[in-house]
Amino acid sequence: MQLAIDTSTENAGIALVDGSALIFELTWRCAQNHTVELLSRLSFLMEQHQIESKAIDAVFVALGPGSFNGIRVGLSTAKGFAASLSVPVIGVSTLKVQTYTHATAGLPVCAIFNAGRGEVATATYAMQDGKWTQLAPERITTLEVLIQETSSKIVFCGEFITEIEEQLESALGE
Repeated sequence: MQLAIDTSTENAGIALVDGSALIFELTWRCAQNHTVELLSRLSFLMEQHQIESKAIDAVFVALGPGSFNGIRVGLSTAKGFAASLSVPVIGVSTLKVQTYTHATAGLPVCAIFNAGRGEVATATYAMQDGKWTQLAPERITTLEVLIQETSSKIVFCGEFITEIEEQLESALGE
């Protein structure tokens, strides 16, 4: 079984997967309370599903971009959990995971996360020859630059604020 932890944004998430079967998944809005909320929820779900920690053979963790403190909590929890079980920790880009949920859209997918101070974290992926392929690297930029660079149909996703959504719709339409 594999444990997945995402604390890179204000929406935290944990999941446990056995092969291709999802055992449990929980996503919640935790703001800046990752430290307080993560382990209690994980412990509750493992008890509820009668799963012992020794059944876990790998831990996946979101690497960001995102909240520094949230990422720190997720990484330290994942590393501690993995070290106690002698299993690997696999880091995954938050942007890549976010875009992959839209892989069947048939268009490039650009994840946008508010980076603060008028900037956004972004990366673009698309399905090419059956593989999820990065088209534009992860970077910090402004929304204005991203809009100027957008010349074809694209799916935007991510955890961005209403103001970003409004600017995208105003500049690019639907």
